[in-house]
Amino acid sequence: MVTSPNTALGVTLNVIASVFFALMFAYTSLLTALGGEEIYGWRICLTLPCLTLFMWYRGYWPQVVTIFQRLFRERYFWLTRLLSAFLVGVQLWLFMWAPVNGYGLAVSLGYFMLPISMVIVGRIAFKDRMSRFQQLACVFALIGIINQLMLSQTLTWPTLAICLGYPGYFWLRRVTDTNTIGGLWFDMTLSLPVSMFFILQGGQVLAELGNSSHLLWLVLGLGLISALALAFQALSAPHLNLSLFGLLIYVEPVLLFLVALLLGETIQAAEWPTYIAIWLAVVVLMLEGLRGLRKQRQRLG
Repeated sequence: MVTSPNTALGVTLNVIASVFFALMFAYTSLLTALGGEEIYGWRICLTLPCLTLFMWYRGYWPQVVTIFQRLFRERYFWLTRLLSAFLVGVQLWLFMWAPVNGYGLAVSLGYFMLPISMVIVGRIAFKDRMSRFQQLACVFALIGIINQLMLSQTLTWPTLAICLGYPGYFWLRRVTDTNTIGGLWFDMTLSLPVSMFFILQGGQVLAELGNSSHLLWLVLGLGLISALALAFQALSAPHLNLSLFGLLIYVEPVLLFLVALLLGETIQAAEWPTYIAIWLAVVVLMLEGLRGLRKQRQRLG
């Protein structure tokens, strides 16, 4: 796996993003008065202005201009933008919908499996080399998946949506050269009409504006946390290859798992082998990461 000079920066930004994502996952417990769709709608509508200000302040706006220019130069580029917006929109909606509908553990399992699927996609699509550690991690993950299939004959749809949908999204961003924070901004902008529909359809926050501002302040906080999480994640992506980007995702599911348990969800006894196998896969990837960092320090030293 090739390490760029800015890999350490990418790792730091990615870990910070994971902390903010976990905080947002827990934050939904304060918004139980809203449906998952309305929470998603407010997240998009409030995140986009914050993200726009952040990009303007940090000088990333030319990335958006470049994407707009490509819409007129490249014949089918707009189709890839619509597909990209759909893929990330589903993920952002699911993240808001799951914890308030009892699927927090299913989502955390999807994120536990995501590093493995990212490694596999990186190997197949971009010829990233799989180390022995990564191969061993894939074996553990496969054991966990087989156990889950024996229990329920299938994985839950939120788990599949995450572990299969996100690799497709990041693959599309990489092959279309939009793996930047500007690309993320464009995807969220295209999702804006859908988010407005969910807000108007739910109407809970708008209905309470005349009586109390408590709910409004809560959704404003959600927008700020979401903007910070997505911004740090997007800033980390250009410094990491697809496999390393996938490996770093192990931080987030650990935190999401803990949040789901705190929100009252439980794991059945027969499901523990699945989680233990996936956790072993994550531990293997963590050991590889620590081994790589030690080698990097030795080279620099």
